[in-house]
Amino acid sequence: MISNHKLQVTLEEIREISRVELELYSDRGELLAATCESGEDRKEAVCSFADSMAESQRILGCHFFKIMIENELEYVLLVHAGNEETYMIGRLAACQIRNLACAYREQTDRNSFIQNVLLGNMLVVDIYNKAKKLHIDAAPRVVFVIEVSGKKDSVVIETIRNLFVTASRDFVTEVDENSVVLVKDVRDIESEEELGKMARTLVDNLHAEAMVKVRVGYGNRVDLLPDIARSYQEAKLALEVGRIFYMDRDTVFYGNLGIGRLIYQLPVSLCEMFLKEIFGEKIPDIYDEETMITINKFFENNLNISETARQLYVHRNTLVYRLERIEKALGLDIRTFEDAMLFKIALMVISHMDDQKSLHKKDKEMT
Repeated sequence: MISNHKLQVTLEEIREISRVELELYSDRGELLAATCESGEDRKEAVCSFADSMAESQRILGCHFFKIMIENELEYVLLVHAGNEETYMIGRLAACQIRNLACAYREQTDRNSFIQNVLLGNMLVVDIYNKAKKLHIDAAPRVVFVIEVSGKKDSVVIETIRNLFVTASRDFVTEVDENSVVLVKDVRDIESEEELGKMARTLVDNLHAEAMVKVRVGYGNRVDLLPDIARSYQEAKLALEVGRIFYMDRDTVFYGNLGIGRLIYQLPVSLCEMFLKEIFGEKIPDIYDEETMITINKFFENNLNISETARQLYVHRNTLVYRLERIEKALGLDIRTFEDAMLFKIALMVISHMDDQKSLHKKDKEMT
């Protein structure tokens, strides 16, 4: 329902124009908003009018009007009788409130509809029937899931709406307490690069305007309404895989998950078998800060020793010594492409296993 504050503001605006006092009641006779103190208990009169067949009536010095929404009584409007124009003002006010209520109900219905589509709670035939009723066209769409770090508030949602929502073509909704979902109509967007820029804009603006840190995952574009659920699941998976393997990224596209997507789907038993094949019975403990910085920088520079030494501000021989020490600990010479690739994959597998163990531990604590 429309908030009482919104109804109060609407009545006050009408009074400002018409100079006529108004009162608005629910169909059960509860006062929702008024521009004056009536001084009388009108509940009985309102309920009696609501049960009658009349659409309007003059009682107790007021014009009573029924406000119907989809053939159901929603409100009863009272307009204090005055001159002969009062009745006409009442009818116009009733029309204004009815249109406001219809627009609000349609917006609520649209939000509920897109939530059910995202969660896959509707049959295909029901999706198309409801979409036709709500005037929602079929169009290419992409789902963005904006994961908010910390407390999520209305500022986040309003910022997203102001950035991208175009009339009835886009949707912003909430499916869980940690994220906001943007279903974006992309009929005017041709390239994946533009989608990436859009995700980047979301991150930057929410940080600057809403003062929150977010991560954005987005799925592939889909053309059919029922497929929006698939794009939503892809966006969620992109965030999950990104959290494990690409922690430095705050925007993650499902189509660019690379080998992370494959490793994420591996069972723990296969991961353990792979690591045992590479390292033997015990995974070497080399996770001190200096070693990991050296390895990551070496990989970033495509195994180039001279460039890595320059960026680390160390002598070339010092870097060679470090790499030889790593080789002794790992049993892998990461200066060669094959061993470097094996170690990179092994690091991702270890991250995946650590995440699975963490989830399993949380599940046990909850049960």
